[in-house]
Amino acid sequence: MIGLIGTGDLGAAIATGWLRSGAVAAGDLILLNRSGDWAGAADWPAVAVTTDLVRVERACDTVLLALPPAAMATFRAALPDRLVLSVMAGISLAHLSDASGGARVIRAMSSPAAAAGMAYSPFCPGPSATGADIATAERLLGALGLTDRVGAEDLLDVFTAMTGPVPGFVALFAASMADYATAQGVPEAIAHRAIRQLFAAAGDSLSGSDAPPRAAVDAMIAYAGTTAAGIEAMEAAGLGDVVATGLEAARRKARHMGQDASGGIE
Repeated sequence: MIGLIGTGDLGAAIATGWLRSGAVAAGDLILLNRSGDWAGAADWPAVAVTTDLVRVERACDTVLLALPPAAMATFRAALPDRLVLSVMAGISLAHLSDASGGARVIRAMSSPAAAAGMAYSPFCPGPSATGADIATAERLLGALGLTDRVGAEDLLDVFTAMTGPVPGFVALFAASMADYATAQGVPEAIAHRAIRQLFAAAGDSLSGSDAPPRAAVDAMIAYAGTTAAGIEAMEAAGLGDVVATGLEAARRKARHMGQDASGGIE
């Protein structure tokens, strides 16, 4: 039995991703939240929903925490012999172990794209996580999209900033392009339609290739056409530095959120 504590946007997306992929059977899932209900109840009536933490503690072998990070300032559970996964921004392995009363903890990051099986969900196991625990994490997170094990816990703050927000920074770049188009006189509805199609095609192209994204950029520059002129102007204006500054601000925010919720536990 698997418990999922917290059914906000991310928790609900993970539950949906598990159920749609078949990674977790509806009858093997318990959701815990304050209301005792969730939006997917009509589609998945066999999923148990409860407000009783003790029920989850007693019934579940694996528990995933998807609470808001601030809630971890007071959250405590009795899960000493369970696998505890977390997708909460900034909450450290040490804090997870302390709050859950157990040593078998794995910290991960995901995104609401999990509902459609499109998330990227890297994870870092704690020192007491077993090989079976790691295999379980790979199976559950892999059902939401792509997953990788990373060797350093701090890297999860990088992914919180970079791949956690969907559409996030990609939407910001798309909005900037749409704003340019409307400033040139393109009707707003047409500009938005064009940019949505561009990003759909670009995402499909990049995800279908094993080459690094920079290879596509370099190929455009080598072609020396209109796109090369635009890329070279953006890079000369410091686009790379601007993006790095934004991502670093997001990474620091994730780190600070964890520190605020931990009460000094790191």
